[in-house]
Amino acid sequence: MPTPPRQPLPPAASAAGGFHWLLAEPVPAGLPRQQLIYQRLRAAIVDGRLAPGIRLPASRSLAAELNIARNTVLYAYEQLAAEGCLAAGRHGTRVAQLAAPPPRTEARAAVLPGLSRRAAAALRPEAGAEGETLLLAPGLPDFGLFPFRAWRACLERAWRAATPHRLGYAPHGGEEGLRAALAEHLCAERGFAVRADQIVITGGTQAGLDLGARLLADAGDTAWVENPGYPAARTVLGLAGLRLHPLAVDAAGAAPAAADWQAHRPRLILLTPSHQYPTGRVMSLARRLALLDGARAAGAWIVEDDYDSEFRRGAPALPALFGLQPDAPVVYAGTFSKTLYPGLRMGYLVVPQALAADFVRAAVQATRPGHAIEQAALADFIRRGHYTAHLRRTRRHYERRQAALREALVRRPGPELAVTGGEAGLHLTLWLPPDLPDGEIARRAAALGLGVRPLSRYALPPLACNGLVLGYGNLDERQATEAVRRLRMAMGLQDIARR
Repeated sequence: MPTPPRQPLPPAASAAGGFHWLLAEPVPAGLPRQQLIYQRLRAAIVDGRLAPGIRLPASRSLAAELNIARNTVLYAYEQLAAEGCLAAGRHGTRVAQLAAPPPRTEARAAVLPGLSRRAAAALRPEAGAEGETLLLAPGLPDFGLFPFRAWRACLERAWRAATPHRLGYAPHGGEEGLRAALAEHLCAERGFAVRADQIVITGGTQAGLDLGARLLADAGDTAWVENPGYPAARTVLGLAGLRLHPLAVDAAGAAPAAADWQAHRPRLILLTPSHQYPTGRVMSLARRLALLDGARAAGAWIVEDDYDSEFRRGAPALPALFGLQPDAPVVYAGTFSKTLYPGLRMGYLVVPQALAADFVRAAVQATRPGHAIEQAALADFIRRGHYTAHLRRTRRHYERRQAALREALVRRPGPELAVTGGEAGLHLTLWLPPDLPDGEIARRAAALGLGVRPLSRYALPPLACNGLVLGYGNLDERQATEAVRRLRMAMGLQDIARR
């Protein structure tokens, strides 16, 4: 309920002093008069502005003083008496003695205990969601390509088939139809030989990573993260109480050295091997096999975040870590945020058969999964071939957009700037020379309508990265030249006229 502003009371807030202050301030729209009287009396009592022992006017007298109905005052008095704020007796209604309030200070918020030390250490500024609707903003698909008609039809069928039971929590592990459809899809697209009961539907990638971190490691264990890497994933691991150890990234992906295995033995290794985020590098097959061997020897789990491999280009994707070896210590995380839309808030984990039941049980007890209707609709969407058709269509669009962006980047005169990534996904990484600090360039670019993100905000000290993450998911090919013109303007580079 809205709480009216607190006003100082007259020196004698009693029957003699008058209670016109109860109605002195404007009444919030839609708030009944009886609630208003109750709230303002209660606030004055709790704050000590109406001191214990003060006798309030009889309900009839106060109603006459305020020119309101007596029942309005009776409601307020009865409610306050029920809460222990007023005491009614033979000698009238008086303010009750409450527990002593904390001392009043100017900075009252300082009384709050604040976040835990673990949370304060884990939470860092985001790598830039503030400009996600602008041109070149990474991480978002083109919502204009979404198959609204097909999706709406699947939703309508799901609702028509819904029973009252479907309005409760989703089945353990997710809708059986969706888990089965996903198992078939992953078999065709990624070569996984998995059963439906190895799949756990989650509320997106973050929820899946959180579940994996809490089940596969204990607080205080060491977790390896790519550097530069995905800040939100690091936050999830930090909130789970894990100690983060940054892994260097080279042209073949995450590159652990012998010293990493010896001095920082991991329990959890978080990787994006199909399209390293944010550099776009693809992990080599030799590196994948070496990491699997190292994880087995260290007794570590690998969490494979395969966030956008559906948008691969050129040669077929390398095998995922999950299906590369039998019984590999890998949990695979997928999402529909890039392929469909982020607001769906749906992802999934694929886990080894030996852990499947534990993950399902933990997901139920920790999160109480929902979205049963949407899960049924998504299962229908996949079974009818709409998902595969949508992926095929969007791959072609994004391939043309990346080509247009690359062409626009090299067409302009000036110093050559290295570009990495593009084998999959929806973004490229533009590396800048030291005299063009990426944070400042991103700030100027935002003023020009661009949502590029500074690469330095993805890195953990002491690593110093200087570049820009350029998204092309929401970039029409015809906009590429203009977007690069603005980007070069932000970098202070002399440009030629628009072509």
